[in-house]
Amino acid sequence: MERILRIKRGSPMIPNNSTLLPEATAKHPRGLYTLFFTEMWERFSYYGMRALLVLFMVDAVESGGLGFDDKTATSIYGLYTAFVYLVALPGGWIADRLLGAQRAVWYGGIIIALGHFTLAIPTLQAFFLGLVLVVLGTGLLKPNISAMVGQLYPEGGARRDAGFTIFYMGINLGAALGPLICSTLGEKLNWHYGFAAAGVGMAFGLIQFKFTSKHLGTAGLAPHRDPRNVTGVRGIDRGWYYVGAAMAVVLTVVILGLARVITFNPIPLAQNTTYVIVGIAMIYFIGIFAFGGLNAIEKQRVVVIIVLLFCAALFWSGFEQAGSSLNLFADRYTDRMLETFAFEIPTGWFQMLNPVFIITLAPIFAALWVNMARRHLNPAIPMKFAFGLILLGAGFLVMVAAAKLVVAGDKVAPFWLIFTYLLHTMGELCLSPVGLSAVSKLAPARFVGQMMGLWFVAASLGNLIAGLFAGEIDPNAIDQMPDLYLRVVITPVLAGVVMLILVRPIKKLLGGVQ
Repeated sequence: MERILRIKRGSPMIPNNSTLLPEATAKHPRGLYTLFFTEMWERFSYYGMRALLVLFMVDAVESGGLGFDDKTATSIYGLYTAFVYLVALPGGWIADRLLGAQRAVWYGGIIIALGHFTLAIPTLQAFFLGLVLVVLGTGLLKPNISAMVGQLYPEGGARRDAGFTIFYMGINLGAALGPLICSTLGEKLNWHYGFAAAGVGMAFGLIQFKFTSKHLGTAGLAPHRDPRNVTGVRGIDRGWYYVGAAMAVVLTVVILGLARVITFNPIPLAQNTTYVIVGIAMIYFIGIFAFGGLNAIEKQRVVVIIVLLFCAALFWSGFEQAGSSLNLFADRYTDRMLETFAFEIPTGWFQMLNPVFIITLAPIFAALWVNMARRHLNPAIPMKFAFGLILLGAGFLVMVAAAKLVVAGDKVAPFWLIFTYLLHTMGELCLSPVGLSAVSKLAPARFVGQMMGLWFVAASLGNLIAGLFAGEIDPNAIDQMPDLYLRVVITPVLAGVVMLILVRPIKKLLGGVQ
């Protein structure tokens, strides 16, 4: 969930009212509302489609689905959500150097809409092509629309915090509405209607962006051009050559894949991609320690960043079960029938719970941290991470009990999932915004952008692991489900306990950063 630079997670929380006055109550730039609605519709499309994705893949072919087994479907889901985060890194670079954020958002939105409408075409080739387009478009749009919010407030301060708070509500409003509408259409009528609805939502976002982008002024209008990168008589930035080469590779692979000249097995592909991401992160940190010119304090703080990124990846590997194993649990093992109204709740509606809880609880958590800080009781960064991991484990402890009821032959009431999502959201509010803020403070000034990018990498890794784990839950061996969920209890809780034990040593490494 999203989240300043994250796809939904990581946005700043709502500050205490006293920190917003009088500066934050000043009138906000009109461009903020342009970005608010663009982001709202983009998140509508992303989370609306995500709520359907695994359900569509595992549904029988005769019912309109793809007929994939759980392992294949959840591996594809993990790869898709992982690449959404990874592609945000080159997407930010393209905006900064070549397009400017405004054009990156516009072109990204167009590609996203095309991707969703392609998913609405009932062929296997269209399905995979649609996923690729949504990934590419999201990589262009998501990091750059958040960056523009910051550019609307060059003075910084509390008014900027309040502006991000408003923007953050747009993220979660879209994330709540998307599953509501897309799941209803997709599950009750036709899967492809749900995908098309996601495309319509993105189209609405593009229309309002086009007609109101004048309010953005110069924010994100032009890239940061370096004359040294310009080449040729036409003054083309050589960065375009890199983009062209990368797109040629992507296009070639996509065409060969769609033509079935080359085939991909999503399960080993997801596994190998996990190793690649871990390897890249290890090489990066070895390089920065060896050749980054870090002083002693910077080295200590980078060690803390490594610990935080590890914990973040672990957290998302459990949290992102929402769209995979927990979505399938809601579909197969949860009693969703409202007898009074003779209506069965669409499975995807459970995906609304997290953004609704975020909107409800974010102000409470933000005020809690502020009030505790005034009393000199604000928990240290590692302690908040520990709380987040333990709350994640507590949520899955609820699922262990629910799974035991399923093994006994019962369908469970919706409140089991509701309580799980509540605990997970509380864990997210302890870890996600705190972690993003901590990385920005701890990173050496010359490496801030790279370190923030590694937060995306941690999220990507977590999503991959989440998809692989979800595939281990075999619908033909449900007696194993409680033990599998118990594994997701033990791992984060142990990590949380270790973080609690290490609070004092890590605080020393922080060097005064709070």
